[in-house]
Amino acid sequence: MHELSIALSILEVAEEEAGRRGGVHVDAIYLKVGALSGVVKEALLSAYELATEQTSFADCRLVVEEVPIVVHCSTCNGDRPVRSLQCLCCAECGTPASQIVQGKELQLAALELAV
Repeated sequence: MHELSIALSILEVAEEEAGRRGGVHVDAIYLKVGALSGVVKEALLSAYELATEQTSFADCRLVVEEVPIVVHCSTCNGDRPVRSLQCLCCAECGTPASQIVQGKELQLAALELAV
């Protein structure tokens, strides 16, 4: 379960940033997870809960935004969503995708700090 190592890395980054800001408390961590990132949201949330037990982050929320797959369609000449994860084709015209422009993210987007 690589989600546990991801959760631990997220907490490490949050702890470092809180330390840089004078040891402030982190109320929430906002994460963007793409459909092609290889991360299962439910597994990550469960791993995060396990990783934060009996730590200063025990009451810190993990807010996960799921990022859909978007491809660049050469026929439409624009960025378009796909029909499905199994068919990486433009949802508008059906052209097979040659370039994925969104959906592979695993990004710590923001920290909500206590004032």
